[in-house]
Amino acid sequence: MNGLHILAEFHACEGDRRLLLDAGMLAALCRRACAAAGLLVVAEAFHQFAGAGATGALVLAESHLAIHTWPELDSVTLDLYVCNYSQDNRAAAEAAYSALHNELKPKRIMRRDISRGRCEPDDPDSGGLPS
Repeated sequence: MNGLHILAEFHACEGDRRLLLDAGMLAALCRRACAAAGLLVVAEAFHQFAGAGATGALVLAESHLAIHTWPELDSVTLDLYVCNYSQDNRAAAEAAYSALHNELKPKRIMRRDISRGRCEPDDPDSGGLPS
């Protein structure tokens, strides 16, 4: 389960506005971003809200990408977790994130990274439990 979990908010997005308004275009972007990063999509679900934004998720062999658009705020929220038991896939997570960033073109970003699966006994966040 070692991996990188990225939680991000993109604000003041200046990319193609249709990406915020069209679930089909959003899904295609997410598939391209993951494929370019070498991630394998195994399932997906996207939903278009009438007169509003879209929401969707890709289930990846390496975990998941969930994305939600807020066109009235020119914003997007995303949750990208990429993990692997046998190798470090952080570069794949960063590549998929970069592809989304490059297309959506946010002027402001709030990003939180969580390292998962690497708790050490002396890590204060692990509760002192051995790994």
